[in-house]
Amino acid sequence: MRSGRKAAPHLAAGDRGVYLAAMLTPPAVLPKQRKPDWIRVKAPTSPNFAQTRKLMRDLNLATVCEEAACPNIGECWTKKHATVMILGDTCTRACAFCNVKTGMPRAVDPLEPEHVATAAAEMGLEHIVITSVDRDDLPDGGAAQFVKVIQALRRTTPNTTIEILTPDFRNKPDSAIEAIVAAGPDVYNHNLETVPRLYPTIRPGARYYASLRLLEKVKRDAPHIFTKSGVMVGLGEQRLEVHQVMDDMRSAGIDFLTMGQYLQPTPRHAKVEEFVTPDAFKAYAAIARAKGFLLVAASPLTRSSYHAGDDFKKMQAARAEQLARAGR
Repeated sequence: MRSGRKAAPHLAAGDRGVYLAAMLTPPAVLPKQRKPDWIRVKAPTSPNFAQTRKLMRDLNLATVCEEAACPNIGECWTKKHATVMILGDTCTRACAFCNVKTGMPRAVDPLEPEHVATAAAEMGLEHIVITSVDRDDLPDGGAAQFVKVIQALRRTTPNTTIEILTPDFRNKPDSAIEAIVAAGPDVYNHNLETVPRLYPTIRPGARYYASLRLLEKVKRDAPHIFTKSGVMVGLGEQRLEVHQVMDDMRSAGIDFLTMGQYLQPTPRHAKVEEFVTPDAFKAYAAIARAKGFLLVAASPLTRSSYHAGDDFKKMQAARAEQLARAGR
């Protein structure tokens, strides 16, 4: 007798266990947490918002703005900024913080790279952010599609700067990361998400030090590429644990740190343990700058690609100033 459940994707034994546990655990019935005033945002109503959504639908593109229920979607889409999520809308992992659906992904769309380039051209983007779901089912984790998207953008909109936010490519060959680096993105982002102590419950399919090594490898192989990583706060981490993550990032040569408030997408996701105040974010930012990051963005609503184009220009200026001071 069939249960009606979807079959789990082809994953490594450990990851398959995590996937099945997440899919079989019934959602907890919890009261909705009230957000403080500094978290609330206006509902999107502008014509540009509707135009951006229509363009994404017409080109059969997914966005992390929608799939991850980003609180900044109204502001960003009104400005015709969107973070495109390639390799489909279904992830092979089930992180406790993430609203992207988990299951068996569809086949990779061969037209996706050209569609991304078309979207960038039609929106007149100076800077684009490309991210993806985890694709543990693919031999290279989807790295080849990142390369094709970068190449399509370079052909179609050569003046658009490119930022990528990749998965960790866990258990994939180093050649996957090397191929993306060789394609020449301007910014390579991979989020650590939280402190190592919370990985078993918050990010069980990943490994903290593997993510650090990925970013360290990118900086070692291509020092000119800006590296970037983000963490969420409000998941139960301790202040000194966050400071240690900053130190780890600096040891890996990461240029840009983003920090934002974790918001619970649904009652079955990890609950918010604390709403971190704006003043606490300012304190974190001051400490991070003192540790030597080229750029720091830290506020309750900061997300990986929030104001990414403006931040890219700030990174360029900060690097130029740094080199000037060094007399190079």
